[in-house]
Amino acid sequence: MDRPDVAELMKRLDRLADALDRMGPRRPTRPEFDAAECFVWNADELALDPVTRVSRVDIGLIKGVDRVRDILVENTRRFAAGHAANNVLLWGARGMGKSSLVKAAQAEAALDHPGLKLIEIHREDIDTLPRLLGLLKDTPYRFILFCDDLSFDHDDTSYKSLKAALEGGVEGRPDNVVFYATSNRRHLLPRDMIDNERSTAINPSEAVEEKVSLSDRFGLWLGFHKCSQDEYLEMIDGYAAHFALDVPPEELHHSALEWSTTRGARSGRVAWQFIQDLAGQLGRRL
Repeated sequence: MDRPDVAELMKRLDRLADALDRMGPRRPTRPEFDAAECFVWNADELALDPVTRVSRVDIGLIKGVDRVRDILVENTRRFAAGHAANNVLLWGARGMGKSSLVKAAQAEAALDHPGLKLIEIHREDIDTLPRLLGLLKDTPYRFILFCDDLSFDHDDTSYKSLKAALEGGVEGRPDNVVFYATSNRRHLLPRDMIDNERSTAINPSEAVEEKVSLSDRFGLWLGFHKCSQDEYLEMIDGYAAHFALDVPPEELHHSALEWSTTRGARSGRVAWQFIQDLAGQLGRRL
């Protein structure tokens, strides 16, 4: 049997090395942070996908949450300037502008500090958070990691990865990263999950403490509550004025209240949906 020559042997070794590289763990792709202001974490590719057109509203249009708006913007500005800032949990009523406020606060702070970036990470990708942090540290930029509708269900242990990444790991959270999350739950875990831990654990208090300690990693808790009728109409007036929708105030308010009645709720989301419908009736684009 003929022995392969050296050149053929080297080709086989190269093919074997390529095959082993494909079988090994994927290496994160070094992102081009100048490509965009906002990114989405692609956990499958371990890469940051730039968002060229961000879906957000002007911060002046977010009504009925003035106090929490000012607190969040101030925290974001401090962080963007390189000062100490807290992780933030925005929790409470649905449709009251929690995620809209995060995106608007980042845009507001970035006016004076263009190196501030917003990165959205999906809840199901929390386990890959350490890989993402590895890409972000030791860069001249500052990053808000944003997870919308963050919550954990039964038998979900990925919250432990988030706890370690926020404060508890050996390396800790990089100085140029802060974490913002929105949730309908104050403690991010369903009440029956906490009650079940209490009833079945050997030491109930320790089991519950383990579950609710995740929310303690957020230095700021900003609560959002259902809006009043006056606040709802203030949102309607703000949108109508901003988009120059020429409708008499009495007619505008009557239609807006009728819309909220059919929806069974008053919120910023309901107000925005009404404005979209009204603009369509007027033949306008928003």
